[in-house]
This record gives sequence, structure tokens and C-alpha cells, in this order.
Amino acid sequence: MALATHRTSEFDRDTAVTRRAPGVYDAHLSAGWTIIQAVNGGYLLALMGRALGDALPHPDPMSVTAHYLTASVPGPAVIRTEVVRTGRTMSTGTATLVQFAEDGSEVERLRVLAAYGDLGALPDDVRTTAKPPAIPPYEHCLGTDSAPDGRPAIPGSTAIAERLALRLDPATAGWAVGAPSGKGEMRAWFGLADGREPDPLSLLLTVDALPPTAFEMGLSGWVPTVELTAHIRQRPAPGPLRVAITTRNLAGGFLEEDAEVWDSEDRLVAQSRQLARAVLQG
Repeated sequence: MALATHRTSEFDRDTAVTRRAPGVYDAHLSAGWTIIQAVNGGYLLALMGRALGDALPHPDPMSVTAHYLTASVPGPAVIRTEVVRTGRTMSTGTATLVQFAEDGSEVERLRVLAAYGDLGALPDDVRTTAKPPAIPPYEHCLGTDSAPDGRPAIPGSTAIAERLALRLDPATAGWAVGAPSGKGEMRAWFGLADGREPDPLSLLLTVDALPPTAFEMGLSGWVPTVELTAHIRQRPAPGPLRVAITTRNLAGGFLEEDAEVWDSEDRLVAQSRQLARAVLQG
């Protein structure tokens, strides 16, 4: 049975899954969410999140951890889920995504462990020292198309860029003009190009959709994710999101990326940490 989605949205259409049997879902990995030829990790996380949202009794992802085992490619895939535990306020499940080699053998792409709950039922009490990132106004930031004030466009040839309304803080976009700052920072306004408003599922994409901080550190090339954990803290308000990502340590060819996502009402709605491999050249 095909699960209902917002069919006018590319994101919802391309993360759609069809329940073949209890806990088993057919999916198609869209070429529209690739970086070079590999499928983006945040898109894959959202795809897995949709299947788990059907398999588990609670509606919202709250903590999702994925280990990326092999690079996914556009085409058919199968997601298998398992309910590990169901409680009154939270439920836990696992999911695996497999594709098939030319000889028909299965190749596991990623494995996920997730906790789901109801974000709408959480208490309103918020005590935090976190502050939204300071980013210039949207129209003064750099996108994949040229900005209204004549600022140059961000260079890029990845298909996912066409799906996103992304505007980078010029202070973290020196790599785009051949002058990286050397700092492991990336900040941007974020939305989906077709105007779909953010929700907990799309936040799983948001935490892994910006250019890697390695670019601003003077490195180039693919930066594949090894492990990614996302925490969804609140349902986001309508409007553009602000994303800030930092890297403090690159060692042994690996780096971490810590992300925060803030909504239009200045609320911290998602956090993540990932471990990624870096191409040590530049």
C-alpha cells in the first residue's frame, strides 16, 4: 500500500514508500537528491524516517541514528523495519535499506536506530543558553542562482542543489570564490525550492543538506558520512530555517559536523552530529 504524501512536493514524492508487507517497504531513490552520483545522506535519513513513521505508533522522529555502510545510488530499494519497543510516550525501531547488485545479491546501504514520540505533547518549558546564528538577510546571502543584489552564484553541479532554496552566509562561502576562510563553519538560510514548509521529517534532510564544512577548511572533493545522529526538538514554524554547522576537529582523515537548525520563531528545532571522511587535498 502506497502511503499518503503531499504529492505537490518533490520531497514528499521522492521520499514516498510503499508497504509491501508488515515492516517491509519498497522505495525508489531519486536521482534528484544526489551529490555527484551518490544519494544525499539527509534525503536517505528522511526516507527511512517515513518508513519508520508508518511502522511505529508515535508520529514524530525524536532521535535518529544512521550508519552509512555503502554509497546508495539512484534506483529501487527495499526498507525493512522492526519495532524494538513500544511505550506510552515513545517507541523505538530499527530500519535497514538495501539495494541489489547486478547478480541480484543484496547490498545493505544503511542501518538506522530511531526513537519516535509526539512532539506536540511535549511540555512548553524551555531553558537554554543556545542562540540563533547571526546570518545576514536572505537577499544578501549567496545561492545557487545569483542574488538579487548581483552577488555571484555558488558554483556547483549537484542535482540536490536544484531541490533546495539555499542561501549561504558570505562569511562561510569563501570556498565558492577560491578563498576559504580555513574555519570549519557553514551557515545558511534553508528551505525547499518548491515552497514546502518544514516539518519534523524534512528536518532529517535539513541537518545534512548544506555544503560540507571541509570546503571552508580548504579541502575539496566528496565528504561521505560515516554516522549521523539527528535530534528533532520541536515541530518547526512555517518559514525559512537557519542552519549553522561547525567542525572543531579534523584528524586522521575524519571530521565531525555539529549542526543546529532554528525556525522562523527563533526556536532550536533540530540538532545533529555526524562523523564524515575528508579528502585530504586542497
